[in-house]
Amino acid sequence: MASETLAIGEVRQQIAMTKQEAAHMLRVSLRTIDRLIALKELQVRRLGRRVLIPRSALESLLHRDHPTRIT
Repeated sequence: MASETLAIGEVRQQIAMTKQEAAHMLRVSLRTIDRLIALKELQVRRLGRRVLIPRSALESLLHRDHPTRIT
């Protein structure tokens, strides 16, 4: 458990993270991250084939109001 806490702490210090790291940090699925990217609600940076999500983009996403969709 201590190593898991350390890993989360390391992710918080990064300038950008992978989609997998962002999903883990937000405790959502990778598919949710992909959907947010496709809807352009989450900004990404591409470096070659790598897709990186800036920490500031995650913070911005969390500070926005999101309408709740009732189905």
